[in-house]
Amino acid sequence: MREELLRVIERNSRIDLKELAVILGVEEIDVVNEMAAMEAEGIICGYHTLIDWEKTSIEKVSALIEVRVTPQRGQGFDSIAERIYKYPEVNAVYLISGGFDLMVTLEGKSLKEISSFVSDKLSTLDSVLSTATHFILKKYKDHGTVLARKKEDHREKIMP
Repeated sequence: MREELLRVIERNSRIDLKELAVILGVEEIDVVNEMAAMEAEGIICGYHTLIDWEKTSIEKVSALIEVRVTPQRGQGFDSIAERIYKYPEVNAVYLISGGFDLMVTLEGKSLKEISSFVSDKLSTLDSVLSTATHFILKKYKDHGTVLARKKEDHREKIMP
C-alpha cells in the first residue's frame, strides 16, 4: 500500500482521503495512519502547490546555478550544501555528477537580484571555486505537470 499511496499523493497531494482509500482498496483510517507514519519517518517531507507564475501578475525569475566546490575534509559536500540551502532565496540544492558538484535552484524578483545573490553570497563562500548561472526562460513541464499546453484551434474549417 505504501508505494502506491506515495505515487498517488505525489501527483495530487490534495486528493480526498476517502477517494484515496477507495483507490488503494483500504479503509480511510489505514490511509490516515500510514500517512502519519510516513510523515514521522521523514518519507513525506512536505506538501506543495505547483504554480505557473507566468499566468500571474507577479514578477518572478528562476535560475539554475551550477557550483563547483572544494569538499571539506571529513564532511564532503554536506557542509557547503547546508550553508547554501540555508539562504531563503534557495529552493533546492542537489549533489550532481559531471563538471560541477552542486546544482542550486533559486527564485528572485529580477535577473539582477539573482545575479547579486550569486556574486555577493554564493561565489564568496570559502569552498566555492566557480559558478555557472542559467536563467529559466520558460517552463514546459514541472514536477510532472505540463505547463505549456498547446492552444487548440477552434475555428471552423471552410471547404471550397
